[in-house]
Amino acid sequence: MTIKLVVGFISLFLVTRLLGKTQINQITPFDFVSAMVMGELFGNIIYDREVNVFYAIYATALWGVLIMGTDYIAQRFLKTRSFLEGNPDVIIRNGIIDQKVMKKNMLDINTLLEMLRQKDVFTIQDVEYAILEASGTLSVLKKSAAQPVSREDLQLPVKPVNLATAIIIDGELLWRDLEITGLNIKDLKEEIEKRGYKDVKDIFYAEWMEGRGLIIQGYTD
Repeated sequence: MTIKLVVGFISLFLVTRLLGKTQINQITPFDFVSAMVMGELFGNIIYDREVNVFYAIYATALWGVLIMGTDYIAQRFLKTRSFLEGNPDVIIRNGIIDQKVMKKNMLDINTLLEMLRQKDVFTIQDVEYAILEASGTLSVLKKSAAQPVSREDLQLPVKPVNLATAIIIDGELLWRDLEITGLNIKDLKEEIEKRGYKDVKDIFYAEWMEGRGLIIQGYTD
């Protein structure tokens, strides 16, 4: 059983890596069912003593090839994409709910309202368009009156957008990220001591951002 678990873990890890990050993030109903089938398949292989460990490798490889083959066909041939991956449906158009689309996707009004609330929309009156994606997620375009005001609307000068860089995680200094920020270890340690900490190991999390400086959170904070 130990050998089967280790082999199964490695096999599943390799398959998920080959499928890519977008496949895991944008999971479709078919992908969800495929994952359940693979889990059930492995459960039977692991606990059945008569099944050889090589069956686990073969089953994972074959299932992975089938999934990747389906994805390849969908990417290679445009006509098969809608059949294999599904199409997005406009469920709200010009502020009006399309009841036929809701019925087609077996979606009730309570579920739709919940999905809208997850997008920070608490009334249908604020929605111009809502699209139900093939992955089951909802994309919402608010009406202009409900959209937040941007700097462009106020004709304000555009400020540069900077990315925060984590330099300490769980008491461990990330040397590579520290070099990216342009900071040196001496200045960092001095700043840590100013905040009342003795060493890097006392820091739970620290990040640096251009224009905003260093943010430090210790284990005792």
